[in-house]
Amino acid sequence: MATQTDKQTVHVVVRGGAEDFRQQITAGKHDFVADEPASVGGGDAGPDPYDYLLTALGACTSMTIGFYARRHRLPLEHIAVSLSHARIYASDCEECETKEGMLDRIDVEVELTGALSAEQHAKLMEVAARCPVHRTLTSEINVRLRAAEKSSAT
Repeated sequence: MATQTDKQTVHVVVRGGAEDFRQQITAGKHDFVADEPASVGGGDAGPDPYDYLLTALGACTSMTIGFYARRHRLPLEHIAVSLSHARIYASDCEECETKEGMLDRIDVEVELTGALSAEQHAKLMEVAARCPVHRTLTSEINVRLRAAEKSSAT
């Protein structure tokens, strides 16, 4: 798995117009689309932003588990990660520190198949929580938003 020390800062460019939700995304040499579902006025031309958030976490979780299993020669055959996102009342979250208002909940279910012992299975589940995206989402995040120099204002 590439980490921040292994590679340069991640750079993604997202472009779109004001006429609809469709966005063209470039991440390195990869191009893809984001959109909103038709039910909220989008064209459903691609996954929505929360789909991409869950995709990032799920892919990272699976890659981290697979990397560890290969490195330790564990008899893991297949990994399936299912994720869902919801906004919930903080009061409905027993394990959360926040007790008022709303919060985001991401549920992650990991299915591991192979001739794994109970100890190997438990270790892989422990490793799953150490994927870089999981650590990012569960740590303090500082998002800095600024206008680009080319941005027009009248």
